[in-house]
Amino acid sequence: MRFLYPRAISKTIFAAALAVGMSAGAEASAASFTVFESGQVRPLALSPNGKLLFAVNTPDNRLEIFRVTNDGLVHRGAVPVGLEPVAVAARSDDEVWVVNHLSDSVSVVKVNASGRGGVVVRTLLVGDEPRDIVFAGPGKKRAFITAAHRGQNVPFDPQLTTPGVGRADVWVFDSRNLGASLGGDPLTIVTLFGDTPRALAVTPDGSRVYAAAFHSGNRTTTIPEQAVPDGGEEMGGVPGPNTNFEGIPAPEVGIIVKHDGESWVDSLGRPWDDEVRFSLPDKDVFVIDAAANPPAQLAGAAGAYAGVGTVLFNMAVNPKNGKVYVSNTDARNELNFEGPGDFAGESLRGHLHESRIAVLGAAGAVASRHLNKHIDYSTAGAPIPNAESETSLAQPLGMAVTGDGSRLYVAAFGSSKIGVYSTAALENDTFVPSAANQIPLRGGGPTGMVLDEARRRMYVLTRFDNAIAVVDTKVKREIAHHAMFNPEPPSVVEGRQFLYDARRSSSHGDSSCGSCHVFGDLDSLAWNLGNPDGTVLDNPSPIVPFVVPGFPPDPTAGVPKDLHPMKGPMVTQSLRGMANHGPMHWRADRTGGNDEPTSQPDDGVFDEEAGFKKFNGAFVALLGRSAPLADEEMQKLTDFILQIVYPPNPIRNLDNSLTPSQQAGRDAYFNTILAPNGTCNDCHVLDPEANPGAGRFAGFFGTDGRSGFAPEPQLFKVPHLRNMYQKIGMFGSAVPIGSSPPDPFLGDQIRGFGFNHDGTTPSLFQFTSGFDASPINPVGIPITPEGEQVKRNMEQFMLAFDSNLAPIVGQQVTLGTASQAVAGARIDLLKARADVGECDLVAKGQIGPLELGFLYVGDDHFAADSQLVPSIADAFLRAVVLGSGSSLTYTCAPPGSGERIGVDRDLDGFLDGDERAAGSDPADPNSTP
Repeated sequence: MRFLYPRAISKTIFAAALAVGMSAGAEASAASFTVFESGQVRPLALSPNGKLLFAVNTPDNRLEIFRVTNDGLVHRGAVPVGLEPVAVAARSDDEVWVVNHLSDSVSVVKVNASGRGGVVVRTLLVGDEPRDIVFAGPGKKRAFITAAHRGQNVPFDPQLTTPGVGRADVWVFDSRNLGASLGGDPLTIVTLFGDTPRALAVTPDGSRVYAAAFHSGNRTTTIPEQAVPDGGEEMGGVPGPNTNFEGIPAPEVGIIVKHDGESWVDSLGRPWDDEVRFSLPDKDVFVIDAAANPPAQLAGAAGAYAGVGTVLFNMAVNPKNGKVYVSNTDARNELNFEGPGDFAGESLRGHLHESRIAVLGAAGAVASRHLNKHIDYSTAGAPIPNAESETSLAQPLGMAVTGDGSRLYVAAFGSSKIGVYSTAALENDTFVPSAANQIPLRGGGPTGMVLDEARRRMYVLTRFDNAIAVVDTKVKREIAHHAMFNPEPPSVVEGRQFLYDARRSSSHGDSSCGSCHVFGDLDSLAWNLGNPDGTVLDNPSPIVPFVVPGFPPDPTAGVPKDLHPMKGPMVTQSLRGMANHGPMHWRADRTGGNDEPTSQPDDGVFDEEAGFKKFNGAFVALLGRSAPLADEEMQKLTDFILQIVYPPNPIRNLDNSLTPSQQAGRDAYFNTILAPNGTCNDCHVLDPEANPGAGRFAGFFGTDGRSGFAPEPQLFKVPHLRNMYQKIGMFGSAVPIGSSPPDPFLGDQIRGFGFNHDGTTPSLFQFTSGFDASPINPVGIPITPEGEQVKRNMEQFMLAFDSNLAPIVGQQVTLGTASQAVAGARIDLLKARADVGECDLVAKGQIGPLELGFLYVGDDHFAADSQLVPSIADAFLRAVVLGSGSSLTYTCAPPGSGERIGVDRDLDGFLDGDERAAGSDPADPNSTP
């Protein structure tokens, strides 16, 4: 008999690892955990009868179930769902739906009697990165789910290269008839003219559903440098000052403009209408008729609200007057500069965003309410804490309205508090910010809440410590705290707060790094954060050489290498995937290269830890803090950030194959010389095996950290290419790019920023056109029909670009009687990708009354979560599941995490099934058989 765990999962090995000590345990935890930093949207739900509380345990990929009593919460069980669950809704007392952000799925969970666990009975497959769910329509039997307008599971062409296409989808399912196809059969998919969606809200009668775009924008865009007259403000160019305080001229750059309702104007009020070839309707919140057959957006002006905010987080409907509250932040990126503002007389320091609640009324009316109107923004830099910062509420997320409509509770994620508002005072803007109307939460990072008005309780999920706070709403005080099991390594838990906690980050208590780097990613905006009070810095970055004969030996082609402090507009870059990718910022100006000699993999310019620590100055120059973080604090933030990874590419086929066009583009990427530097890959290095000592962070995905020449007035780092699909939606250029002529006016678009450092390049086709053959680049892409096809192919390849994780990671299927005819092929695909090392395949569910977990160990066999069970052949396992009328959900987990997710939840060396049989706790490493 062949027993389990040929992949070193034996208790002997576990015991040896544990004997090494706590540091080894931390390393094992880190190696088994992949940090995606998905933002929770609707983390809690009460059963309709009020007896059960359901919570998403995002890092542990589970639905936690608590019994609600007059004395508090009692944990009853946990149900494995998909990867990175971010939202939950209860359809009935015993059926709960969970939205899995990374798995692109929705888990339909059947809850056992009294909430003692449950099982996923169906997995619905939806678009990329789903975020929220509500039930609405007749009898509230229809499920509405937000997802991006892309992904491997969508039944349509996402038209990634087509202008004027909405990128926000709401999938609608009939909960009573999910269909017989693999992923379920939606009643409809409502496409909305916005960027990726996030939050949903529903009217009490279920007749209307509101859907909000996430990065909804604020009608800003960048005028490209080529369209701006040289010579600075006096020549009609870049608004001054046009030198730093030392009188050193700034480089020629673009200009951020904002539409004021009539014209595109810069910070001086000058119009630039001729240089913008699109319009931004800025539709932010959409209204869907949930009772229509099929559900659809309301026609005309009634179907959308514009100008609600820049980044929209959550929504709530007042059950009495029908007004909709939208938590959001509004960016001030049309203004300029970081630093003290001494030389320029202006600075964004301490006032980048405003945390707001927008009140939506009838006929498209939007009234924005600044939650921190007590702040005096004319000053910054006061030591913290101070009275002003302690009264502020930062980054409002989840909300809840009392049944009588009189009170609104707001989760201030960046302040670790709940704000309490009279809805009348909020609507009339007569409220006065006060600590007396705030409820501190000791766990930190509240993301959402539900009200239990019968018990005068509110339950709040605190993400910093992955717990649930119980609040007495009468006395406005936290009275209990329930920790959920958290598999995150200590470095993640300890470092996360420094990304989001505005009380630690800013003198006003209203801003943090997470204000722009939303959930560790980006805000889809450009900012001009140069510092006129700064000095010119030496740039130690290695430059990609010219390798084609006949070109000058200087790889900068005369472009100044030094880093002027006034850099011009730059789009916000993600904090994901920075490990093993060299210095930070578009110009590589966050670098350790001036502190030590440079060499791969980790010295000088290529020391990512040293580079990231250079951001510490931004806490003072940008967020307005009185002093940088202490070294120990900055180390914790660094350790956390450098673990965040990109999700799998949602465009590439799940079997990691390329379409013919993508493959042709890849061939050209590696083999076609198109610049003095050589091929695309000579600059944008794609080498998944690079620096293997980096372990799970190994590989170069579009850059090896060097800088390279481009026809720009400044020298830039060669950027990675893992997130090109995120930047789609701005079409229309007023300037020629290579042989690509200026675009005509292209009408409404969903984004104001596209590709390149300043967001001025509308498409990857136009980007590659910058390498067309010309007198100064005779080796460029031929201006022929064949050359155009090469560029089209490379565009398709870059949209499906390689990433650290294979496309299969996160994908799921549930095997059961309803899906037996269609699930087999998908299970075979998951196995095939696990066989080549792209994922760890796990299976979780119930067989009969038993909760079971399995880990695929190759050779068509699964290991069970009990030492008493021999390895099981795949075909036999499927037969047992179907023969017993049970269900089993298969999930491709990130490589290295299968043991934890599949068979040993707490990595204590005792398998979950053995622990359950012995009466110990699989979620507590201190509780063992």
